[in-house]
Formats: sequence, structure tokens, C-alpha cells
Amino acid sequence: MSIFSKNQTKKVVVNTENHGYKPDTITFKQGKPAQLKFIPSDNMGCMNEVVFKDLNIDDKLDGKKEVIVNIPTNKPATYNWSCGMDMFHGKVVVK
Repeated sequence: MSIFSKNQTKKVVVNTENHGYKPDTITFKQGKPAQLKFIPSDNMGCMNEVVFKDLNIDDKLDGKKEVIVNIPTNKPATYNWSCGMDMFHGKVVVK
């Protein structure tokens, strides 16, 4: 990563055929702006929604465009996410 990079961005591929989210655990450095880009696929099923209960985020994934979620990095924390039916899970660790 270049010294000119201002934020941390990670991609998460969403697909029920591949058993959920790839990767399903993301780590960000504290104090640097961070975001997740959820990349939808053709086979979404119940994963057409991504929910971060701790962050009060509930975004729809329409299968056509990526969805960006900003992650607070002001303190060490773990933020869990799930699909709309709470069957598939992932987490973000800020340290």
C-alpha cells in the first residue's frame, strides 16, 4: 500500500454456493478510515441483505452492484455481520 493511501478497503464476495462470504474475517488497522465492499454474485438467496447489528446497518444487495459499508476504526472492536436470515456470518476486527 502506498504512503498516499487514505483508507483501507477490502472486498467480500457474497455467494451461497460457496458457503457465504469470502473472506469471512477482515482485519483493519485502528485509526485509518476503512470500508468493506460487498461484491454480489448470481446466486444470492438469503444473502441479498447484509446486517451489522452493532452498527445499525441493514443494506440490500441487489445482485448487480457492490455495496460499500464504512467501518469505524476509532477504537479496537469486533463488528459481526450476517445475512438477512442470520444464517451466514462474518466479522471485522479493528486493532
